[in-house]
Amino acid sequence: MDGVWDNGGMPSIVLACLVWSSTVLAQAPTLKILGDLPKPLTLTASELSSMPRTKITVSAHNQTGDYEGVSLRELLTRAGVPAGEALRGAELAKTVIVSGADGYRAAFALVEFDPAFTDRVAILADRKDGTLLGGNAAPFQLILAGEKRPARWVRQVVSIEVQSAR
Repeated sequence: MDGVWDNGGMPSIVLACLVWSSTVLAQAPTLKILGDLPKPLTLTASELSSMPRTKITVSAHNQTGDYEGVSLRELLTRAGVPAGEALRGAELAKTVIVSGADGYRAAFALVEFDPAFTDRVAILADRKDGTLLGGNAAPFQLILAGEKRPARWVRQVVSIEVQSAR
């Protein structure tokens, strides 16, 4: 056991774990918007909170909540994805894959996030009922108004990828 009990009586492995965990906890959550895009982005929680906000009230599993965040259309526009009249031709065959940290993924047609094609609202929420998302939803959750089932409400969102359909 010689050499393990360094650093004033604290096992080296414990010290290494403390350094690693404090480094991981210090990293701010980020969102990557990538794929077939003119301007791929990596955004921090702080950057997302400074963007135009959208609030929606939705129900799932017999519970109603007020969610707040950035519209998916806003995020796609910032990444250079065409909208409205410019969304035509090959752009209509593009998909959006939203992925969570736990590996959960949901696929959408790009037009599902465009107000020229639908009145449904989709946001990347960071707040529910006025407080930051917590638990297994944090730091970001995709919320879709008008879904009959919340199966595509991806939690712990880490990336949004735009792809051309194959």
